[in-house]
Amino acid sequence: MHRNYWIGLALAIVCWAQADEHAVVQRIHDRIAAQKTQSQGRYKVTIPNTTVSYEMVPIPAGQFSMTPDRKVKLDAFWMQAHEVTWDEYRLFMFAAKGDENVDAVSRPTRPYVEMSFGMGIDGYPAISMTQHAANKYAEWLSSRTGEFYRLPTEAEWEYACRAGDGEPAKLDDYAWYAANSGGKYQKVATKKPNAWGLFDMLGNVMEWTLDGYAPYKPGNETNPQAAASGPYPHAVRGGSWYDSADKLTCSARVASSADWKQQDPQLPKSIWYMTDAQWLGFRLVRPSKLPGVEQMYRYWNNGVEHDEQ
Repeated sequence: MHRNYWIGLALAIVCWAQADEHAVVQRIHDRIAAQKTQSQGRYKVTIPNTTVSYEMVPIPAGQFSMTPDRKVKLDAFWMQAHEVTWDEYRLFMFAAKGDENVDAVSRPTRPYVEMSFGMGIDGYPAISMTQHAANKYAEWLSSRTGEFYRLPTEAEWEYACRAGDGEPAKLDDYAWYAANSGGKYQKVATKKPNAWGLFDMLGNVMEWTLDGYAPYKPGNETNPQAAASGPYPHAVRGGSWYDSADKLTCSARVASSADWKQQDPQLPKSIWYMTDAQWLGFRLVRPSKLPGVEQMYRYWNNGVEHDEQ
């Protein structure tokens, strides 16, 4: 009876937390849906009550081959012009109180080490966050701006990377990687953008996608996503400052691993930080169609984050 009591209490707490999170997502969804105008073309967003901004780049609807036997069709969306920087991400990590909707979004615990690892803060890409942390940043940013953001699917990421042209002819012009990075990440948007105006799609830091790391299936698909079935592996794209040139292609995939937080001394290990992945970051997309509340919830809460510990 005693054991059953504690199990029941734990389940009740989980159910209460999920219900509360659903309520938060509902409020964010309603606020976004109430917006009367939608930005078109390339545009700039300044995070409210700050001087920090980022650019959104329109990605046209289209289709492409992820593999010779996998044909993918995608709706239009916007993608951030560069990787999320520390200037942006630290607003989320150390956010001040003051807005009910914003304050209700879960935010990271304080890191136990300096998370840039001495490589730089201002204008540099944020690194070493879990996929869960990237998802919650997307929720937080949506609550702040009144626009819906999420991680890109693998298909969206690769399509945007290719930009209709495929791989860049001169990698050094477009990417920071092992041969030219000096052994650290570099400021975002200091290399050339691709044909659609996206910087650092290859190199600088690898980027999280929404998808679990799953085998490709041949066929024709529209807006595909491989839902996560466990905490590992998820699909990471783009290669990094640490990698050789052969790993920086639009089609190269990396599977996330528990080893990426191996040196985390905390027990249980953090659901927020990948302290061994100092080459890992992300950027967000804004779909052209606003999802329903339940789908929005699933984008930001994939259900496996606590298994990462």
